[in-house]
Amino acid sequence: MSAPGTSPNSSRGKALWLIAAAQFMVIMDTSIIGVALPKMQGDLGFTQENLSWVFNAYVVAFGGLLLLGGRLSDLFGARKLFSTGWAVLAVGSLTAGLANNVTVELISRAVQGAGAALIAPSALTLLMMLFGHDPKELTKAFALYGAAAPAGGTAGVFLGGAITQYISWPWVFWINIPVAVVALVATHRLMPATGRRSGQIDLLGALTVTVGLAAAVYAIVRAPEAGWGSASTLLVLAAAVVLIAVFLVIQSKRREPLMRLDIFRAPNLAAANIAQFLLAAAWVPMWFFLNLYLQQVLGLSAFPSGAALLPMTVAIMLIMITTAPRLIARFGPKPLVVAGLFLLAVGLFWLSLVRPDGNFWVDVLPASLVSAIGMALAFIPSLGTAISSARPEEGGLASGIVNTSYQVGSALGLAAMTALAAAKGAGRLGDAKALTDGFSAAFIGAAVIAVVGGVLAIAMLRTPKPQQQSAPVELAEPAHSV
Repeated sequence: MSAPGTSPNSSRGKALWLIAAAQFMVIMDTSIIGVALPKMQGDLGFTQENLSWVFNAYVVAFGGLLLLGGRLSDLFGARKLFSTGWAVLAVGSLTAGLANNVTVELISRAVQGAGAALIAPSALTLLMMLFGHDPKELTKAFALYGAAAPAGGTAGVFLGGAITQYISWPWVFWINIPVAVVALVATHRLMPATGRRSGQIDLLGALTVTVGLAAAVYAIVRAPEAGWGSASTLLVLAAAVVLIAVFLVIQSKRREPLMRLDIFRAPNLAAANIAQFLLAAAWVPMWFFLNLYLQQVLGLSAFPSGAALLPMTVAIMLIMITTAPRLIARFGPKPLVVAGLFLLAVGLFWLSLVRPDGNFWVDVLPASLVSAIGMALAFIPSLGTAISSARPEEGGLASGIVNTSYQVGSALGLAAMTALAAAKGAGRLGDAKALTDGFSAAFIGAAVIAVVGGVLAIAMLRTPKPQQQSAPVELAEPAHSV
């Protein structure tokens, strides 16, 4: 697919491919480590308890710092932050591969997440700068950007397996370095420059929201082992609530906050972000536990299990690129968000029927394709509505908020469903019946989240009236989209 409205060789077309590559890489970095974890555990001395933090350190830093990344993008310019993010990601990737102990590895993964938190909101801001003047091209650009995420997730499974088996696990991190170098060179040539704006940086706000989110994820991840009613779980959850409350108080008092709270008064911005949060909270656990079912119950190795996810990935990419823009043009974003979330719920309930002696063709493929179609229909319109609802000068903030919604939703959703699965038996390796019961419970829990998302979308998303359809970047306008 060439960039919308351009030939494949045009500078805008190349810039869009670079933006899509950024989305591909930051998502790939969440999945590429999966197959490498046992090797890392043996070489670095991780315990079974803290091994999950190789994933969580990245996701929490990514999700927690996205608001800061969006603010910095607005102040210093999206192109500069895009380049800085690639440099930070490269440094974190280098040290993650060189790490010889648990502490260095987790710090390096957090640095990678910080780099991703600079890349993601600035990438969306650059996309709006390049294509926001034409809603038709903007919708198509969002489609390619959105399709890059599932492609990155699936590619990570394949690459992680190949690299770990045929080279060595440090290369699951070092593969980022040559990509970052190419991106740094190309960014200066392809991306539009923006001037620096005056303003303050709310570091205290960034610190409280990041630590608060990290505490919430940590408490949920540890709860199955420590007990949901234990003092340690309740204290950490209480600390998380207090820190996030302090963050909100800080935002309400600061003249130049990290996140201007009244930005949520913009029509549909809050509703679209809630949809993104719940979409991620349902989708990411589905992808995670489906992969475990394929390997731990059906007995597939890394490569066949990755291949089993390909039909989902292809379906998502095709629908996002070819079908979703046309449906948005005809029906508007709200019906697609609602239908997508409910269809995702149907697929998840279907997946909950998996059997200990099941097979891919009956237990996995049909339900996973239904889930993928639902995800693909809901993602593009909810993302576009969240970005286009903000003022143009707050594009970085809006990008940071919607990325935060998705990443925090994925982290909290996965943590909660992991706890639910563990409570239902998913921790008993080798016991196919117990594992299946645990995974089935996670699928049901994720389906409930998707249903809640669909109901809230019905109640909260508004369809713009004809007289409101004037802004050139208003993706929520059926008459202005393809």
